Order: sequence, then structure tokens, then C-alpha cells
Amino acid sequence: MKVSVYRQEHFNAAHRLYNAEWDEVKNQSVFGKCAYPNYHGHNYDVVVKVTGDPDPKTGFVMDMKELSDIIKREVLAKFDHKNLNLDTEEFKTLNPTAENISIVIYNLLRPHIEAKLDLQIRLYETPRNFVDYPANG
Repeated sequence: MKVSVYRQEHFNAAHRLYNAEWDEVKNQSVFGKCAYPNYHGHNYDVVVKVTGDPDPKTGFVMDMKELSDIIKREVLAKFDHKNLNLDTEEFKTLNPTAENISIVIYNLLRPHIEAKLDLQIRLYETPRNFVDYPANG
């Protein structure tokens, strides 16, 4: 009797999409405005999906307050109002695409969510652009 619960949080961050192995022309060609050298920002929404069997004693798949606290501590505290390229260890050498950000968030949260529970991250970069990781979760 699996049930999925969702917690949505929000953070603001700047980034630049750029491959240091390419020149400016190639970066502009591939990443467009996202490669501008002065960075740009997004108002990200992250939706964390946890799936499992409800606990017979509490009825919870996971306590939503606990999930919110974990997200705030492990994700928002690191990324909110930061330049992802310059201010975070996670993206010093990793291009901060929405895809990579969602994988990083998953990896930050996974150790804090019981192994018996499935975890999926949905990251909205804009209201019309979002990614899911894992894709089949």
C-alpha cells in the first residue's frame, strides 16, 4: 500500500552555464543567455517526493515537518541566495544545470531519508521548465 507524500520548498540562486573547455563563442552557441559572464538568477521550486508504506502507528509515510527541516538544512542553507558557481562546493566543477542541481539535491537528501523509502526530486527552474530525478521515480 505505497503512498507518495510531497514537500515543496523554494530557493533563489544565481548561476552561469559554462564549459571551461570551450571558448566563449561555443558556450554562447550551446547555452545562449545562460552563458553570460555576469551570471543570472532563478527562483527555484523544489518538490521532494517520498514514497513508502504508511507507518501503522503514525499513519505517516514520513513526518512532513521532519522532511521540511531536512530540506532546509541540507539544501536551502547551502543554495538559497547563493551564486551556485562561486559560493558552493557542489558546483565548483559541475555545471549547475537544472539536471545537475536535481541530482545534487537528491544526493544531499538521500542519506537523511530512510532507505526503505523511495525519493524523487522535481526541480522547477521556471514555471515551464522542470526536471525529475530519478526520471522513473
